[in-house]
Amino acid sequence: MFSRTCSHIGETYCGTMAERVLVVGSGGREHTLAWKLAQSSHIQQVLVAPGNAGTANSGKIINSEVSVSNHTILAQFCKGHNVGLVVVGPEVPLAAGIVDDLTAAGVPCFGPSAKAAQLEASKSFSKAFMERHGIPTARYGSFTDPQEACNYIRMADFPALVVKASGLAAGKGVIVARDQDEACQAVMDIMKDRAFGAAGETVVVEELLEGEEVSCLCFSDGCTVSLMPPAQDHKRLQDGDLGPNTGGMGAYCPTPQVSQELLQQIRETVLQKTVDGMREEGTPYRGVLYAGLMLTKQGPKVLEFNCRFGDPECQVLLPLLKSDLYEVILDTMNGKLASNAPVWHQDSSAVTVVMASAGYPGSYKKGVEITGLSQVQDMGLQVFHAGTALTEGGVISSGGRVLTITAVRSSLEEALQAANKGVAAIGFPGAVYRRDIGHRAIAHLTQHRGLTYKDSGVDIAAGNRLVDVIKPLAKATARAGCNAELGGFAGLFDLKAAGFVDPILVSGTDGVGTKLKIAQACGQHAGLGQDLVAMCVNDVLAQGAEPLFFLDYFSCGSLDVDVAALVVGGIAKACEMAGCALLGGETAEMPGVYAAGEYDLAGFCVGAVERGGLLPRLGDIAEGDLLIGVASSGLHSNGFSLVRKVLEQVGLSYSCPAPFGRPGQTVGEVLLTPTKIYSRLLLPILRSRAVKAYAHITGGGLLENIPRVLPQHLAVDLDASRWSIPPVFSWLHKDGGLREEEMARTFNCGLGAVLVVSPLDAQRVLRQLQAHEEAWIVGSLAHKQPGAEPVVVRNLKHSLNAEPHYKGELEVEQNGGCHGDSSTLCKRTRVAVLISGTGTNLQALIEQAKRPSSSAEIVLVISNRPGVQGLKRASLAGIQTRVVDHKLYGSRAEFDGTIDRVLEEFRVELVCLAGFMRMLTGTFVKKWNGKLLNIHPSLLPSFKGVNAQKQALQAGVRVSGCTVHFVAEEVDAGAIIVQEAVPVLANDTEDSLSDRIHEAEHRAFPAALELVSSGTVRLDEDGHITWKS
Repeated sequence: MFSRTCSHIGETYCGTMAERVLVVGSGGREHTLAWKLAQSSHIQQVLVAPGNAGTANSGKIINSEVSVSNHTILAQFCKGHNVGLVVVGPEVPLAAGIVDDLTAAGVPCFGPSAKAAQLEASKSFSKAFMERHGIPTARYGSFTDPQEACNYIRMADFPALVVKASGLAAGKGVIVARDQDEACQAVMDIMKDRAFGAAGETVVVEELLEGEEVSCLCFSDGCTVSLMPPAQDHKRLQDGDLGPNTGGMGAYCPTPQVSQELLQQIRETVLQKTVDGMREEGTPYRGVLYAGLMLTKQGPKVLEFNCRFGDPECQVLLPLLKSDLYEVILDTMNGKLASNAPVWHQDSSAVTVVMASAGYPGSYKKGVEITGLSQVQDMGLQVFHAGTALTEGGVISSGGRVLTITAVRSSLEEALQAANKGVAAIGFPGAVYRRDIGHRAIAHLTQHRGLTYKDSGVDIAAGNRLVDVIKPLAKATARAGCNAELGGFAGLFDLKAAGFVDPILVSGTDGVGTKLKIAQACGQHAGLGQDLVAMCVNDVLAQGAEPLFFLDYFSCGSLDVDVAALVVGGIAKACEMAGCALLGGETAEMPGVYAAGEYDLAGFCVGAVERGGLLPRLGDIAEGDLLIGVASSGLHSNGFSLVRKVLEQVGLSYSCPAPFGRPGQTVGEVLLTPTKIYSRLLLPILRSRAVKAYAHITGGGLLENIPRVLPQHLAVDLDASRWSIPPVFSWLHKDGGLREEEMARTFNCGLGAVLVVSPLDAQRVLRQLQAHEEAWIVGSLAHKQPGAEPVVVRNLKHSLNAEPHYKGELEVEQNGGCHGDSSTLCKRTRVAVLISGTGTNLQALIEQAKRPSSSAEIVLVISNRPGVQGLKRASLAGIQTRVVDHKLYGSRAEFDGTIDRVLEEFRVELVCLAGFMRMLTGTFVKKWNGKLLNIHPSLLPSFKGVNAQKQALQAGVRVSGCTVHFVAEEVDAGAIIVQEAVPVLANDTEDSLSDRIHEAEHRAFPAALELVSSGTVRLDEDGHITWKS
C-alpha cells in the first residue's frame, strides 16, 4: 500500500439545473454516450455533432450540424446555445486540441489535453513514456527510416513482428506479421507507400507478445484512477478470430479471465503509474484512459493506450454503469473521484455485436435499407447506431460498421444469446457479423469453473459485503451490557452491567406486514427499519420492560446489498432511538421463494424489568381509572392489506398526490410514515408506578388491544372526539366505505399507545407526556355488564367525518402570516418574480399578494426579454421592473451574477420563477437555496423536464397536474411544497390539458407563495420540507 497526495489545479465545473450537453462524434460510441447522458436528471438536452440516425430526434437527443473541426466556431455555438459541457468521443479531435481550445474559451470539455492525448496520438511518445516510468510493455524500436526498421526486425533477439504506424490511423494502423519478411513488407507499405498517410511517418516495431488481449479502462481526474470493469474486443472480422483486422466486431464485459487480484495489479502497475507519470511530467491526464493489454505469462503488458472510450467497448461498459454518467464526468473534471467513485452493476454481463456492411473492412455499398429496429427494442435490447443515416423511407447504411446490438443479462451466455437474437431480427441485407462474441470467456468459464453456490442464486460475497456495511451501524448502538459487535455465533448481554438486580426477561417478535409491499413498490426502504423496531419494542414496553437488544431477520430471493443496507441501516438507527443494541441478525437468500425485488422482515426484541415493576398491575386497575392516549404517526404498521384493497378500488396509485396528509406528499409517502417508538418517552413514566397498564395499539386496533391489559370485569369507554384523528383514517372511512366498527377493529385511529392511570395521577402523567408528544385523556374504565362489548368508542363516526386538521386552502390561518384585523402591522416577505413571457402565473401571484392577509410583498419583476407582456402586468400593479437581457452576457455566470446583484439591491428575500426560460447556474441555486421557488406542469417526480404534458399523454396516465417546489441543482428535483391534480380526459390534446393545468397553476403557486413567505414551510439543511406547527 502507498499513500498519494494530489491537489486539483484548474477550474471547477458545476452543472446547472437543466444542462445542455454536446457529444462530438458520429459512431456507436457517441450514440452510447448520448444515450447514457440523456438518462441524467441533470440534463435537459443532448446534442450530437454530427451524429447519426440513432441520435436524430430520440427523446432528449438531437443531432447538430455545427462544425466540430473549427474550434472557434464550436465555442461560439456552445455559448450561444447554452451548452454547458462538451463530451468528445473520437481520438482525432482530442489530439487536435479540442479540449484545450474550448476550455480556454470558457466552455467545459471532457477529455485529455492535446499533450496528454499523445499517449494515443503518438505510439513513439507512448512507448518512450512507458520506458521512462517502468510500465510493463513489449520490447520495441522506433524508426523514421524504413531500412533501419527492417534491420531491427531481422536482428532482434525476440520476434519483432508487430509493426505500428506511430500516428492516428482509426484503429487500423497495426499489422501483426507471420514472419520477418511480412513484417518488413508492412514497414514498406506504411512508410514508403503511405498506407496510413502521415500517421506512418514514424513506425514502431514491437515484440510479438503471446497471451490473451483485454481492455482495461478507467476514469482519471489527474490524480485518482477509478477502474471500469475489464472488457474484451474482437478485432477479426469472422468467427473463430479469422479474417482481416477491423475496428472491432463486438465486445463483452466483464471478462472472467481478469480476477480482482489481477485487476488490482493492472491498476497499480499500469493505470495509476501512467496517471502519476503524466502528472510528474507536467501533463495531468483527465478523462478516460484505455489500456489495451496482453495477459502474458510474465504478467499484463501494455499493447497500446487510447485516450477515450473504445468502440465497441463503450457499448458494453456504459450499460453496466449504475451511476449518473454526467455526475461521473463532473467528478472527473473536478478532481473528486477519490470521494465519489462510480458504481457499476455487479451481477450482470453485457455483450454487443457489430453489424457491418458487406465488403467491410474493404470497399462496401452504402444506402442499404435497414428494418426491424423497433422490434429489437421491444426485445429488451439496445441498438446503438454507427454508420447510419435517415431518409424519408427510414434508416439506411452509410458506413462500414453500421449497428451494434447490445444485451445486458445476468450471465454472459444469456447476453450473447439475446444479442444474437436481436441481430437476427434486423433486416439488413448482406450484413456481416460474428456469432461468437465472448467465446474465449465462455471457454474459460467452462474450463475453470465448476458449479458454485452462486449458480444456485446465493451470493455469499454479497452477504459479506452487507455485513461489512452494517457492522459500524450496529456498533453505534452499543449500550451498557452489550458492545454490539457483529460476527460471532451468538450475541451476549450482561444484565448486571446494565444495572439490573432482580430482572425478568421479556421478549417480543413481530414484522411489518404488507407495508413491505408499498415500500418495495415505491423504492423507499429506509423507514421500514423503524417500523420493525417499533413494533417489537412497543410490545415489550407493555410489560414495563426496558428494551435491551434487538435481532433482525432479512429474507429475499436475490440479495440487493444497497436495499438491504438501507433497511438494516434503518433498523440500527431505530435501535439507537429506542435505546437498545442491535446485537445481531440473519440475512437469508432463498432463490425461488421470493420474486425479484421482494424481501421479508422479522424482528426480535428482548427487554428486562425488575420483578416489582412488571405490567400490567391487574390488581390495581379499578373502575373509574382514566385512559390516556398517545398520538400515533398514522397507520403505523397494521391494516395495510385492507389499505391496499381500498387503493385498488378507488384507483389511486402510490405516486398520486395524497388526498390526505400534507400538501405535496404522495400517497406512498404518507402510508410509509414510520411507526413511532415510545420507549424513551414512556420508560421514565412507567418506572414512576403512576401507570397501571400500557396497551400498544397494534393489529386488532382499539377494540382488541386495550382489553389485553385489563381485568375481565372492566370495560373501556372511549370518546373519539377527545383526540386528533389523522386525515388518512378519515379518508379510509369515507372513500373506502369502511364502517366505524371496522376502523376501530383494524386501525389505531390516531392512538399508538393507551395508558391506564388513576384519576389522581392523570394530569401529572398527561403533562409529562405532552412535554414531548401529543396526548389526551381519551376515556375511562367502567364495570362490564354481562354480554356487553369490552370496548365502546363513542363519537368515532362523527370524528372520522369531521374536516381534517390541515386544510390546503389559502384562507387557512398560518402561523407567522398577517391575519385578522387588516390594520395590523406585520413584516411581509420581500418577493421577486423572474419571467420570460406573458406572465399569467405572475398575475396570479400579484393578485394573492394584494390580499390584506398575505405574508408576501412583490417588490420586483425581472425579465430576460424586453417588451414582454409580463412587464406590463407588473407596471400596472405598481411593481418595479428590470430587464436583464441574457443575449448581452458572455456566460451564464455573468448573467446570473447580474440578476443576483439586482435582487440584493431590492433586498429580496424570496424568488419565484414564473415561466422563466433560462437555466440558472449551480452557484446561483446554492446561494438562494430554500428561497427559490419554481412551478412545473406535472405531478413531480413524474414527467420531469420539457414537454411534460406530452409525456403524460404518451404514458397514458389518468391524472396530471402541477407542482410548486424549491429549486435544487438537479432539474425538477427540489422538495415539493404544493401539488394540485388535474384529471386527464379521454379526448385531451396537449393544448387542452395544458390549459387546465395552467388554471391549476394559478391556484397552486399563490398557495405555495403564502406557505413559504409566512414561514409555515421552510427548507431544512438536509433538503427536506419542515412545517411550522
